Amino acid sequence: MPNNVNVNGALAELERACPTGARKAGPEDVVDGVAADLVAFPRDTGEVAAALRVAQDHDVTVVAKGAGTKLNWGCAPRSASLLLDLSLMDEVVEHVSDDLVARVKAGTTLAHLSLVLAKEGQRFPVDEVVPGSTIGGVVSTGLSGPSRYLHGAVRDLVLGMTVVRADGVVARAGSKVVKNVAGYDLAKLFTGSYGTLGILTELVLKLKPLPGSERFVVASYPDAGEMAAVLPALLASQSAPTAIELDRDHLDGPIRLAVLVEGRPRPVEQRAAEIAGVLGTSDVLTDPPAGWGRLPGQVTLKLTCVLSGVPTVVGRASALARELGVAASIAGSAGSGVLYMGLEGEVGAELCTALLGGLRGICGSFGGHVILLRAPAAFKSCLDVWGPVPGIEMMQRVKERFDPDHRLAPGRFAGGI
Repeated sequence: MPNNVNVNGALAELERACPTGARKAGPEDVVDGVAADLVAFPRDTGEVAAALRVAQDHDVTVVAKGAGTKLNWGCAPRSASLLLDLSLMDEVVEHVSDDLVARVKAGTTLAHLSLVLAKEGQRFPVDEVVPGSTIGGVVSTGLSGPSRYLHGAVRDLVLGMTVVRADGVVARAGSKVVKNVAGYDLAKLFTGSYGTLGILTELVLKLKPLPGSERFVVASYPDAGEMAAVLPALLASQSAPTAIELDRDHLDGPIRLAVLVEGRPRPVEQRAAEIAGVLGTSDVLTDPPAGWGRLPGQVTLKLTCVLSGVPTVVGRASALARELGVAASIAGSAGSGVLYMGLEGEVGAELCTALLGGLRGICGSFGGHVILLRAPAAFKSCLDVWGPVPGIEMMQRVKERFDPDHRLAPGRFAGGI
């Protein structure tokens, strides 16, 4: 917090803005190694807006927190004076089952949302990749799991949202239909923005019916070349899988493909059998295989590429890591071109820099990019977390439009946004 700010004065105003709770920060109130000065616990959009007006009056930087599962993603913020804890905003405000739509507060966990929707035989088709995640955290980081292959990424499943700008002004886009505000599609603009444009307080979500049955078809291949021989046929099949995931626990080990099929029991059995034939396997499971939809490693890199490049990227990324002597694993969506490399054991910054550079060259040749998704703060501080980002100039202009004083999570996103 800037030296000219009266902490006690700001706290007194925050206590009025958020009657449920506001306090001075303790040693546990840290955002990716950056200590907060104040913490507030709003219960609704109005209290978030009031807290942000206090922050503006006192020139205070703000970082929003849900369950805290992704506070070490992206870059560490330059400052996080006020930690806005949204954990009390855990509520499914409205569930219109006939329209397959729900309106939820941003602090609602995916687990709680799933329980509420399941009572009506419905679901929000976004996987809980990180246990304990809130819907606000998932949307803010743009995190989508295996089911994105069939149902789309999280940005495709957000029909509308309520956000509070840095100056405390509330903006809404959409309700039960998609609607833009001031020329911006807020749902897509704010998804994956890491809280740098505004604070999400409510989301309107597109739902799907719960499937009656599911099967996981699993096959293993000795290398990327063998996987490449079957993947095009799988992608071209008419079996409509929900997810196509790959997993390589060790870079010199086999590659596992796991395909999820959902629907009514008898058609699911038939489609699973068809996929098993394409993959050349007899392994059809009723439960997900170990590690399904989870991110590998405590240090995790996100790799993207076009679908046709997945086998080559897996093969070359594995070879590069072996060449550098880095112990790693690879997992992710073979059907969406979104992969994750998890680093195991101690990896120095110099070695990680070489790995990032090599991977960016590999993925770049297949229309993708690489970011250092999560890592300890001290480790990330000397690394290029985001790398080259297409359209960064446009992103910077949007940041100036929504947060000209750079008060919200400053520096967490690419280009110092």
